[in-house]
Amino acid sequence: MRALVCHAYGPIDGLKIEDVPQPVPKAGEVLVRVRAAGVSFAAMLGVQGKHQNKPALPYVPGNELAGHVVALGEGVTDVAVGDRVATGVSQGGFAEYATATAANLVQIPEIMPYAEATNFPTLYPTAYGALKWKADLQPGEVLLVHGAGGGSGLTAIEVGKAMGAVVIASAGGADKLEAARKAGADHLIDYRAEDLRTKVLDLTGGRGADVIYDPVGGSAFDASLRCVAPEGRLIPMGFASGVIPQIPANILLVKNVTVIGFYYGYWNGWGGKGAPSPKEAAALAKRRAMVAAAQKDLMQWFTEGKLQATIAATYDLADWMKGFRLIEERTVVGKAVLVP
Repeated sequence: MRALVCHAYGPIDGLKIEDVPQPVPKAGEVLVRVRAAGVSFAAMLGVQGKHQNKPALPYVPGNELAGHVVALGEGVTDVAVGDRVATGVSQGGFAEYATATAANLVQIPEIMPYAEATNFPTLYPTAYGALKWKADLQPGEVLLVHGAGGGSGLTAIEVGKAMGAVVIASAGGADKLEAARKAGADHLIDYRAEDLRTKVLDLTGGRGADVIYDPVGGSAFDASLRCVAPEGRLIPMGFASGVIPQIPANILLVKNVTVIGFYYGYWNGWGGKGAPSPKEAAALAKRRAMVAAAQKDLMQWFTEGKLQATIAATYDLADWMKGFRLIEERTVVGKAVLVP
């Protein structure tokens, strides 16, 4: 099968298209014919050797995929060959075929294109879990979303609106802000032309944002600390700026601010160092049940038109550089997708 292979950590142009053996599903896994695979910041970090999870080399990158099931591993009974699914994987997505844990599959409706479905393995449930489970976002609260034109930001806007929040979107440039507006943002801030802190305080009558969703880090996080409301919740989702911020604890103390860590892979059992103990396996099963319930909500919201699953562009697997460049240059609006 055709696959994109990483032989050494480093620049994305070091990846190579190769013919590799088709994987075989193990017990509890399925084999998926990949019809679309999302290009993400996390995948780029993985190739560069900067992600917290480092697969043994060589490996096939790609963490978000959609396609149809073509074979079942031992013990898999809740999935059928031919089912249309989306799923997250720790590696292997940038190939014609990939194996995936059956317990993590998301059944996708016929009306959902495969490209759009790549938003559902991680981006939408990450926003859902962070905002609902961890931040307890309430209807009428103010949600500030940084990086609002990218995949993470747009999904957070849509999930926040579906939960009844008033959403302020921060992004750089007219194209990204227009995408945020179409996603449902109530207020727009161009951080390149406006002072973020001042604008947020103006929009909230001086109170600040109740919840802040930040996949950017760096100066955006610094500004967040100064425009978060008392008893606000600040969620650092990633560090697209390349700068991991340091938190002055005095600001947290004075404002009663909660900073929330949320790594979605934990909820699906990604990145484990070995077989889980019985206690850990039981806890993982409970988390996966929460994910399954969340996905039902998300699929319902999609069918109701509340989630658009914005796609920036689709590229043949051989044109992987184009997809990664959108991420690297921070020009992506929505999700970039490779089609193996």
